[in-house]
Amino acid sequence: MTQFTLADLAALVDRRASAPPDSSYTSKLLAGAPSLPAKKLGEEAVETVIAAIQGDRRGLLMEAADVLYHLVVVLRAGGVSLDEVMAELERRTAQSGISEKAARGPQ
Repeated sequence: MTQFTLADLAALVDRRASAPPDSSYTSKLLAGAPSLPAKKLGEEAVETVIAAIQGDRRGLLMEAADVLYHLVVVLRAGGVSLDEVMAELERRTAQSGISEKAARGPQ
């Protein structure tokens, strides 16, 4: 099992964000924020869904990695840290998903 974590990925995104956009895909995405990284996240999410529906295990693996990467970039562009997201997930685990969703009220 790998020791690479989402925190490692977030740190890598942070380091690459300061590189010139012509030498860093991460920096290029962030230069087009918020729309460019958000659009890429959406594309990767759709490709992940398609791979899952088709039962394409390898495709699902590859697209899931793309989703996680692009999500971390979108979070950085939006000024939301991975720690904040993890704290929100931790908060939600105090109750069942059905109860948590009901507590949010009508949308």
